[in-house]
Amino acid sequence: MPRHAQSGQANLTTILLLLGLVVSGVWVWKRLSPDMQDLIIDQALPLAALSLAIMAVAWILIGKIVKRRRRNQQRARLIKLFESQTASDKRLTLAFAVIEVNEYRRVGLEAIASQFQELFVTTLKRALGDKQHQVRGMAASHLGVIGDDAAVAHLLAALEDDHAYVRSSAALGLGRLRASAAKDKLAYVSKEDWDQTVRSRAREALERIR
Repeated sequence: MPRHAQSGQANLTTILLLLGLVVSGVWVWKRLSPDMQDLIIDQALPLAALSLAIMAVAWILIGKIVKRRRRNQQRARLIKLFESQTASDKRLTLAFAVIEVNEYRRVGLEAIASQFQELFVTTLKRALGDKQHQVRGMAASHLGVIGDDAAVAHLLAALEDDHAYVRSSAALGLGRLRASAAKDKLAYVSKEDWDQTVRSRAREALERIR
């Protein structure tokens, strides 16, 4: 039998079962005494609703715990691969992946943060040329997640990059760092840069810093 025919038959069976349950429920309800009906309405239904609410909350909490555990396991696996890798381009790709898996947060990456920062700064300095603008931009934005105050000077320099993507990413990184030392430069960029996205990113960064 074709798969779509089997699916249609299964759906029809499900509908018939639901209709049977509804009819059976109505039949049973009509044969209950008025006192029993009042008892169900006043006590059983609220208790059932409360139970369902508790089960829903528990399901959500369990789902979050499982998701967090999987994320931590994946993060640990990627960090292990990063530490064992020697090729700089592959290390950079793994570093980006770690931060993305960690949902762009620094928490949990403290032990590896200094290595990431050094790699991103090196990328900003050496990944020159128009064809590598995406790599420079990603390094700038991810540096804002993992970096410390020493990264601010490098991101300020990236605000002067020839490519708009890199400048917008540098503004994003400065906002993530909440770098108060960059407020004047960001204010200037938010008004004077020729690219609308860069100006918008600079304004967003200023909002974060304030």
